[in-house]
Amino acid sequence: MGHRGYPAEFRRKVLDSVEAGRSVADMAHDLDISTETVYAWRRQDRIALRVGA
Repeated sequence: MGHRGYPAEFRRKVLDSVEAGRSVADMAHDLDISTETVYAWRRQDRIALRVGA
């Protein structure tokens, strides 16, 4: 319901840019997505790394 999915490659590029030093706010603004979305992706990515997925 109104959920907009993003391809895994797009998410990975966003997270890689943030990891490289780009701010979440800048990435979100430039790509017209919410900062909450980027933070959620980062949280999910960290959980997946811990689980080994």
